[in-house]
Amino acid sequence: MYCTRKLQDDLFWVGANDRRLALFENVFPIPRGVSYNAYLLLDEKTALLDTVDASVAGQFFENLAHALGGRKLDYLIVNHMEPDHCATLEETLRRYPEARLVCNAKAAAMIGQFFHASLAEGALIVREGDTLATGRHTLAFMMAPMVHWPEAMVTYDKTARTLFSADAFGSFGALSGSVFADEVAFERDWMADARRYYTNIVGKYGTQVQALLKKAAALDIDMICPLHGPVWRSNLCAIWEKYERWSTYTPEEDAVLIAYASVYGGTEAAANALACRLAERGVTNVAVYDVSNTHPSVLVAEAFRCSHLVFASTTYNAGIFCNMETVLHDLAAHNLQNRSVALIENGSWAPTAGALMRGILEGMKDIRFLGDTLTIRSRLKEEQLPALDALADAIAADLPRPAAGAPSAGGGQIDATAMFKLQYGLFVLTARDCQKDNGCIINTVMQVTSNPQRITIAVNRANYTHDLIKQTGVFNVSILSTEAPFKLFQHFGFQSGRNVDKFHDFPHAGRSENGLLYLTKYACAFLSARVVAQQEYESHTVFTAELTEATVLSGAEPVTYSYYHAHIKPKPKPATEKKKGFVCKICGYVYEGDTLPPDFICPLCKHGAEDFEPLP
Repeated sequence: MYCTRKLQDDLFWVGANDRRLALFENVFPIPRGVSYNAYLLLDEKTALLDTVDASVAGQFFENLAHALGGRKLDYLIVNHMEPDHCATLEETLRRYPEARLVCNAKAAAMIGQFFHASLAEGALIVREGDTLATGRHTLAFMMAPMVHWPEAMVTYDKTARTLFSADAFGSFGALSGSVFADEVAFERDWMADARRYYTNIVGKYGTQVQALLKKAAALDIDMICPLHGPVWRSNLCAIWEKYERWSTYTPEEDAVLIAYASVYGGTEAAANALACRLAERGVTNVAVYDVSNTHPSVLVAEAFRCSHLVFASTTYNAGIFCNMETVLHDLAAHNLQNRSVALIENGSWAPTAGALMRGILEGMKDIRFLGDTLTIRSRLKEEQLPALDALADAIAADLPRPAAGAPSAGGGQIDATAMFKLQYGLFVLTARDCQKDNGCIINTVMQVTSNPQRITIAVNRANYTHDLIKQTGVFNVSILSTEAPFKLFQHFGFQSGRNVDKFHDFPHAGRSENGLLYLTKYACAFLSARVVAQQEYESHTVFTAELTEATVLSGAEPVTYSYYHAHIKPKPKPATEKKKGFVCKICGYVYEGDTLPPDFICPLCKHGAEDFEPLP
């Protein structure tokens, strides 16, 4: 029975899922299976973008035949020649002999390696920037070499603003009816698989991924269709920003990974003792793994996530314990870099693991060693506890710590007293898409619950910042103080972020833990929040959001709405000639005329007619 999903008016998912496969590429465990995505464009000409693995061929061909509905297949586009996407290439062309193959020159050469060379005869060979019109849609091709094979390319639908991204932006895991990332709890249920997929499959090729991201950044993208995992049609920044971090080897979190190799428990006990001491020093983001019962792919993914790594190994046959050695070589092979590292070695008669581990790690780029290697002989002894404490101190001191009265740079601390600054006042609301920050003035921010800490904000639907929050689901609120000048309200309230970059050369901004900007001057506190619910009204959307960070910035008083009108907003100059009209109580915009249309929207601050009053 066919199983397809409509993605856009002309686009259908015709892929299939494999929940029987135990090892992806015969090496990576996939307990949740994997999806093989293929996409069919039904335009004046039909185009199939990639095929699937042989294991799901039957389902794929049922899906394709149903989606075509008796139409012929005009084009078969090959973005990536790896067999999990091209094993059914020959059978597809046999079933649809009129289809013309579309690929680049390197892919055509590979077709001759996997199949008979004649299969690529008559193929349309495309190069960087070439386009293919299918009717309403125009497809553009961009090369993506070594992401993660040399022949890889991506296809961009200029009409639908859809990027067919090959193996980029993919994930382990079979789809369960929900094809879109916004149909699942991605952060909870999928992010670990997406991270493990990227770091192990693509992780070595950070430079090449960066090159692709730069190309893609120039495109207007509404949807990303990868060859594995969910399709992205909203909050594209969630996966885009992960790829920015992963491909630049920037840690996702200020966190500590402790990986240990232990035979009889001595090294394990030392690792656990270190974890306990880190917790006592306020380091709460700690993950401890036994390398002997944890697959290396998990440890590679965790090493990409964490900023600080601790490797604790017993000495085995005068070398590194075999499973630990495998992990370290795996990290080196995947080009991991830019990490702080600490070492623990054990040896009952000749401890050598520490020096050997250090040797492997020194061959990796930008590795910083913390403290001295802690050497234990069989079991950690009481007299060695000061050395263990010193190692814990070195790790904790290297992690970012929040300073009093300053934003928490190390984990998104919530200072409940920041909520005391909330009044019926004025605020700068900030959000960001993948490339651009923006902010606007709002006047409604309220606390709704204290456990969990949740707030509501009301945002005019005409504001650009509103659109960014709808897209990303995260925002910051800077609670303005009585020190804020009128020019600040003009800057964020009297111009649209669609037309200008409000933060270009704006000197008073910092980035919070969620990656968004907040005001470092003229604000007495800021809040970071993640949207959990929303309700649209005629002019505004009310967002309910859970706090992820809250910081008091100064002891200044928050500006109330009445204070703004009494002390900040300039008083209108006496008119030499009395005008008929209405003035916006928010920004001062004057509408000239005898009557104000009931549906009038202020062109500056986007407030409605209810916020206008007759000119004096």
